[in-house]
Amino acid sequence: MKAVVFDGELKLVTDYKKPEPKVGEALIKVSMAGICNTDLELTKGYMGYKGILGHEFVGVVEEVNDKDKSLLGKRVVGEINCGCNNCQWCYQGLQRHCPNRQTLGIWQKDGCMAQYVCMPLDTLLEVPENVSDEQAVFVEPLAAGLEILEQLHIQPVEKVLILGDGKLGLTTALALNVSNLDVLLVGKHQNKLDIAKNQGVNVKLLSDLVIKKEWDFVVEATGSISGFETALNLTKPRGTLVLKSTVAASKEFNLAPIVIDEIKVQGSRCGQFAPALRLLKSEKIDFSPLISAVYSVDKALEAFEKNKEKDTLKVLLRF
Repeated sequence: MKAVVFDGELKLVTDYKKPEPKVGEALIKVSMAGICNTDLELTKGYMGYKGILGHEFVGVVEEVNDKDKSLLGKRVVGEINCGCNNCQWCYQGLQRHCPNRQTLGIWQKDGCMAQYVCMPLDTLLEVPENVSDEQAVFVEPLAAGLEILEQLHIQPVEKVLILGDGKLGLTTALALNVSNLDVLLVGKHQNKLDIAKNQGVNVKLLSDLVIKKEWDFVVEATGSISGFETALNLTKPRGTLVLKSTVAASKEFNLAPIVIDEIKVQGSRCGQFAPALRLLKSEKIDFSPLISAVYSVDKALEAFEKNKEKDTLKVLLRF
C-alpha cells in the first residue's frame, strides 16, 4: 500500500505492508488525512518517531476482528490515543494520559497517512452523514479546542482572549465562540483573523491591542516565547493562563508574574471526539476557509512543502 513514512527522511512508499487488524481492532480504508504541525516536528526528530506519519483522518471500516461488526462499512474517525484500558487513567476515560498508551502516528503506532490503518474499535466514532470528509478531518484539533471547556468552568460573564491566529488559535476560537462565551481572537495576520470574524468571532490585530492585565482567561496558541510572555501580561490577577501550544524555551523568561498575580496555569492538549462530532453535525462551524490545499497522496512530499509556507493553514491528503 501507499504510505507517507519518516525513517530519518520523509518518503512516499508504494509497497508498505498492509496492516492486519488484531482482535478488537478494525481495518480502515483511509479517505482523507490532514497534515499537522506535529507531523512536521516529527520529521525534525521530535519524539524520535519513525514510521507512518499522521493522526488526523477519516475513512471507511473494511474489516472488523471482533464479534461486534456494527461499524463495518461505516465512515469513521479515530481518537489518537490508544490506552491499555487497564489502569487508573483508562478507567477514567483518560486514555490520553495512560502511561502505556500508543499515539497514532506519534508514538509507537503507525499513523494514518496510508491507504489503510488499523485502530482499536473503542477509539472509533461514526461520522454523521452531513459532515463531509474535509470537515471530519478537523475533529482532532476541534476536540483539542473544546477540551478547555472540559477542564475549566468559564462563566458567561468572564472574558476569554485567544492569542495566535494559526490553525490552533483559529480552531480554538471557533470552538469557544459557538459555546456562547465572550471571546476575542488576537493575531498578527488580518487575512487569518477574517476567517474567524466571518463566523462571528470578535478579532483584533495584536498591534491594535492594549496590553493590560484584564482578561479572566488567556489561551496561548502561538507556540513562541514572546507569545507566552504577552499572554502572561494579559492575564488578570487570579486569572487563568491556558497553554494550548508547547513552548520550547530558547531563552530565559520571567515567571515571577505567575506568583505575584496568583495566576493559575492550565495545560491543555487532546480532547474527546464525541463533542466535536456533535458540533460539526450542527454545522455551526465551517472549516473550509482553513483548507489551503488538497493533494493526492501521490504528491504527499509536495503537500508537506506546501504546509511549510507562511500563509498556509491546513493541507489535506486524499487517498
